[in-house]
Amino acid sequence: MTVLALVDLAAALASSEPRAGTTRVVAVDGPSGSGKTTLARRLRRHLRCRSIHMDALYPGWDGLAAAPGLLVGGVLRPLAEGRPAAFRRWHWGEGRWAESHDVRPAPVLLVEGVGSGALACAPYLSTLLWVEAPTDERFRRGMERDGDTYRPHWQRWAAQEAVMFAADGTRGRADVVVDGASTETHDPATQVVLLAGAVGPPHQHHVARRTDGAKR
Repeated sequence: MTVLALVDLAAALASSEPRAGTTRVVAVDGPSGSGKTTLARRLRRHLRCRSIHMDALYPGWDGLAAAPGLLVGGVLRPLAEGRPAAFRRWHWGEGRWAESHDVRPAPVLLVEGVGSGALACAPYLSTLLWVEAPTDERFRRGMERDGDTYRPHWQRWAAQEAVMFAADGTRGRADVVVDGASTETHDPATQVVLLAGAVGPPHQHHVARRTDGAKR
């Protein structure tokens, strides 16, 4: 277990190899309620980059399996091939596709949400971050965030997550595994707790501090 400064994590992500044309795509994946959105929001402050929330691409509560293909077909592959990239936003309230959003090449593009690290997306990702937390804590966060409207959909969505993560081996392919509910002493606003993985070239790995005081 290591404690890493968010500014150092962001710097390593920004120096990774671009794999979608000139764009470094950073995926933040993991089960619902694990802390993905919070981590992505904090990283974005340092990276000063655009972000795409996968919620915009899910065509409803049973649409998880379709989302990676929509991301690849509309955004990742076009960026890699130098073509115009865009995605349409799903209007959850009306149950239909809404407006289209252009995505231009940039130094970094942050994609956050379940399925962002799917196997179909892997060829275009510079870094895959996996965020996890205990099931009870994730459920509590989900209810706190979305209220009782989310309760009937929890198991329905969790079942789709389990199928995708198992089929795609998402956690096992992650470059970094983040503890989204760590009790380790750290400042959540400026630091992140890593359970596994390393970021950046080998000479940069010293930025991660093991909690037992030893250096990586």
